[in-house]
Amino acid sequence: MAALGRPRRSCLAVPGSSVKMLDKAQGLPADQVFLDLEDAVAPLAKAEARKNIVAALNEGDWAGKARVVRVNDLTTPWTYRDVIEVVEGAGENLDCIMLPKVQNAGQVQWLDLTLTQIEKTIGLAVGKIGIEAQIENAAGLVTVDAIAAASPRIETIIFGPADFMASINMKSLVVGALIPGYPGDPYHYILMRILMAARMHDLQAIDGPFLQIRDVDAFREVAGRSAALGFDGKWVLHPGQIDAANEVYSPAQEDYDHAELILDAYDYYTSEQGGRLGAVMLGDEMIDEASRKMALVISAKGRAAGMARTTEFAAPVA
Repeated sequence: MAALGRPRRSCLAVPGSSVKMLDKAQGLPADQVFLDLEDAVAPLAKAEARKNIVAALNEGDWAGKARVVRVNDLTTPWTYRDVIEVVEGAGENLDCIMLPKVQNAGQVQWLDLTLTQIEKTIGLAVGKIGIEAQIENAAGLVTVDAIAAASPRIETIIFGPADFMASINMKSLVVGALIPGYPGDPYHYILMRILMAARMHDLQAIDGPFLQIRDVDAFREVAGRSAALGFDGKWVLHPGQIDAANEVYSPAQEDYDHAELILDAYDYYTSEQGGRLGAVMLGDEMIDEASRKMALVISAKGRAAGMARTTEFAAPVA
């Protein structure tokens, strides 16, 4: 099964400049937290934010969460200090570095090489720290296939809608939602392009934020579109969005149960005991190898979400 990795249904953004928010995030049920040094932190606060993040990673309780730090993009003067200070200071307690506004494979390769040098210097296993690449402009989308293939450290490809909209001169201030007056989903091509590049290299695909943080119903609607395509999760900017994201990017209980039944039935009927059959009936449904592959996707998502099945397969009595 491709693109499993760590669960990332909900990816919570936490400003590195706020000690209060860094503390609060530890107790929230998000699958991933990313401690931000980029857009959520003012230029004059970035140096202090690095220290806050190192302390939070080393002293906090992040059990059950993927721990990620978003550094500044490589067009800024802050990136190299972000990477060095965070990884040297808290590399043992860090899962990934998120690189924003990635425009080409060379930027990912720079981060890969820098991480390797730091890991060797401080005694971490080479490759211990993963990379998350954020696509936020036309250049990044055009080269997303090369970006996805740029390093074995890459775990996710992420859509950044706000900067992307600005980069293509999209006529809207509505971030992450449908645009009034446009007869379709303006993000569909972008999402599918990112998804194809991610799946080509067995990576996860993560949808970007929805800025109307108090409108949870609208968040569910927007998240449901990328979840239906096959995305693994979505950014959340407010604790009120976490439960919705976890629900939307998990299978429905009925679907999860059915997927597990398909897998059990297929395993049985293709075995010696079951007759070594390639295509059989499960109730009123014919299942075969293609059915098994589809069921693996739903089953993996359910297991990653910690779901428990409520039905069991019963082999026919001879």
